[in-house]
Amino acid sequence: MRVLKFGGTSVGSADAFGQVARIVASARQQDREVIVVTSAMSGVTDILINAAKAAAAGDRRPYREARDELMAKHQMVAGQLVNDGVERAALGRLFESRLAAFERLCRSVEVLGELTARGLDVISGTGERLAAPLLAAVLRANGVAAEWVDASEIIVTSNHFGSADPIMEPTARHAKSRLSPLLQGGVVPVVTGFVGATEEGISTTLGRGGSDYSAAILGAALDANEVQIWTDVNGIMTADPRIVPTARTIPEISYIEAAELAFYGAKVLHPKTILPAVERGIALRVLNTFEPNHPGTSIVKEPKPSKDVAKAISVIKGLTMVTVEGRGMLGVPGIAARTFAAVARAGANVLMISQSSSEQSISFVIRESERDAVVAQLQGEMARELASQHIDQVRPLDGIVIVAIVGAAMKGTPGIAARIFGALGEAEINVIAIAQGSSECNISLVIARGDADEAVRKIHDAFRLSEANGEG
Repeated sequence: MRVLKFGGTSVGSADAFGQVARIVASARQQDREVIVVTSAMSGVTDILINAAKAAAAGDRRPYREARDELMAKHQMVAGQLVNDGVERAALGRLFESRLAAFERLCRSVEVLGELTARGLDVISGTGERLAAPLLAAVLRANGVAAEWVDASEIIVTSNHFGSADPIMEPTARHAKSRLSPLLQGGVVPVVTGFVGATEEGISTTLGRGGSDYSAAILGAALDANEVQIWTDVNGIMTADPRIVPTARTIPEISYIEAAELAFYGAKVLHPKTILPAVERGIALRVLNTFEPNHPGTSIVKEPKPSKDVAKAISVIKGLTMVTVEGRGMLGVPGIAARTFAAVARAGANVLMISQSSSEQSISFVIRESERDAVVAQLQGEMARELASQHIDQVRPLDGIVIVAIVGAAMKGTPGIAARIFGALGEAEINVIAIAQGSSECNISLVIARGDADEAVRKIHDAFRLSEANGEG
């Protein structure tokens, strides 16, 4: 059994839908049991979310325009690729029903003047619930027996709206009862990505980009042999090719390396995708919908030996580094605990931590959008220490990025830091902070945003990552 997930660009147009149909037909010839997971058409989720936010602000025009735009977008694909008039009419009625429900929800949001996380999950999952029945119809038009399935019937999640976590035991039970009969009957299930539901049946989402996660969850639930992530690039690359034109595809990479790259900004995979695969030992492959003959990248537990010490470089932008500093912090227990408790109250996620050995400062990196809430919480928490000058200041530094150099073979290899700092020193790029995990497969640097692209190019060159099986 294999699970094929197609991202938004893979279902972004009529031509793309046709290409997906050919890939699925080919996979069906090689494997009797194939499950397809689809994202919303490219750009649709943003349209839905922006319309909902505008409704909360009292503006009805965006959601009315969105309804018409999305109807035309999906009808155009159906008109070009679904020849059966009865099938097209049925699709049209389904689109109309889904978009009417979307409009009603937005009208309620407008009346209330409030968009809750729960309400946003229902609205933002509409795109997948339009794309899945459309893709199933396109597959049938191309001779592949297919039936669309709403993942809310299968994937049971927590009620953490906006970024729900799967509950695997009931998910596996629902997956087997709903999908196994289709697979045994030779039918390809086309499942909505991104969405799920609580045990009470309340709609949830798995977070932006969560269709990758959906595919891995289903793969783990059904003990699939392989999960394929079909996107618009030739696998995981040594760096963003828009920054490093000579970046190349990594043929094989470990679970831990892929997870680090996903967390630190590589957008090919949703960061949580690796978790279900690790638990079940399922191989993942990242492939290009528009170059299906390219081998892409295999993600496995134990890659074949390689001379590459570093595997890839990724970047997270739009960050702020917050520093809590003061001579009065020296040797005082509980400062770090209070600092991160305040960060947690602000609902922020810490991406990196650095502390001086003198204990006179703690620095950590968060998203720029979280800065004001975090600083306010910290100033409240440390008000007494700030007043007595035991803590000098809580200082945010905007306009920074994290550059992460990832490679499992870096562990125990001498000279890695020297190579990185030598490359940056030659380019006169200042490193603001550094962190390295105990696994030693990731070295993260904080630098100024304006230096990010040049830093990536210099480090990429220093490790000769453009050369296949280079010496690292």
